[in-house]
Amino acid sequence: MLNESTLAPGNGRCWPAIVAAVRGCVGTRFRPQGRIPGQALDCVGVALVAAVAAGMPAIEILPYALGGDHEVELETVLARAGCLYVAVPLNGDLLVVAPSPRRRHLAVVTPAGVVHAHAGLGRVVEGPIDPAWSIVGAWRLPGAR
Repeated sequence: MLNESTLAPGNGRCWPAIVAAVRGCVGTRFRPQGRIPGQALDCVGVALVAAVAAGMPAIEILPYALGGDHEVELETVLARAGCLYVAVPLNGDLLVVAPSPRRRHLAVVTPAGVVHAHAGLGRVVEGPIDPAWSIVGAWRLPGAR
């Protein structure tokens, strides 16, 4: 299980900026395809906030259906953006998780667990990773190496 005791401090010089940026989104309302911090975000929107904090240029994400298994599409976008697949997630890394067998979700690792857009609660939250989630993969943003 991913928790604070299993995480190293961070993944490079900019991880504090990544964590601060996504923590700044906590409380933002959830909206599918949301991309505006403080107004409306979905899990991809939270990941894009992390990417900007890491110094990455804007990444175009095509519209997608919620609740689908977008693992291949996520991996393709992350790899093309220069993200590095890592075996051990550290603070500031992106997690691809499976809340259920045919659904993928993004979260950003923080010292308290993860920041992610929680559709059920209707907002961005920070807390321990849900023990029911399977971690599919972890990706390091290019500026965080």
